[in-house]
Amino acid sequence: MPDHHNEVPVIIVKKKVSGHGGHHGGAWKVAYADFVTAMMALFIVLWIVGQSKQVKEYVANYFKDPGAFMENTKGGGPFEQSTIVAGERVFDELLKQQQEKLQQMGKEIMKQLGKNPQISDLSKQVKIEIVKDGLRIELLETSENFFFDVGTANMKPDAEDILRIIAHEVGQIPNHVILEGHTDSRPYARLDGYTNFELSADRANASRRVLLKNGLREEQVDEVRGYADKRLRKAEDPLDASNRRISIIIKFEGTNENG
Repeated sequence: MPDHHNEVPVIIVKKKVSGHGGHHGGAWKVAYADFVTAMMALFIVLWIVGQSKQVKEYVANYFKDPGAFMENTKGGGPFEQSTIVAGERVFDELLKQQQEKLQQMGKEIMKQLGKNPQISDLSKQVKIEIVKDGLRIELLETSENFFFDVGTANMKPDAEDILRIIAHEVGQIPNHVILEGHTDSRPYARLDGYTNFELSADRANASRRVLLKNGLREEQVDEVRGYADKRLRKAEDPLDASNRRISIIIKFEGTNENG
């Protein structure tokens, strides 16, 4: 018979495993999430590459103008809604970054204008704001101070100094530029048919030449427009001096229609 007095008891040790991943904590979850995100981005790219020309055009049109894309497709087309939402978030973030970048440049331009005693007073006639297409810089005339000789495209020296500062800043970024000339509604006509349209276009071109001499690059210029009095700043007062102006629009990157 077995000797029960000499048996050694068996001791079972149960080890508790920490619910936090031991010494590694939750770091692996972050790494895994990054990996999944990268793989998702890769699959989306590969999916787009393998799609038809129509699908590729849908993708391109979305990133060119998300608002118009959503209006035209009503969220439909060959995409899942989740893909569209993700695209919107990416676009919004990029747009926000560009807005902040251009706003900072606008502040720097105003700072430089204020440092120059010869044009510090005229800096009050320079208006800078974010608009739909990008950053708009406007040189507004007043009843006392003109940027051009009356009725001509001959630019005054102070206006050239302002454009020189603008050109130095804008020439350091890749963004494209639109130049616009505007007049008030005073009739301007000569026997040779020269009108406010020609005058506004000539003033925009005169501004373009000064900008190019002082840092703006030729390839940055997208358009030169002459609007005459068709886009009045003060529509309620068509003869107001502030309707006579030069507008410089620094476009958001990726909105170059010619590219």
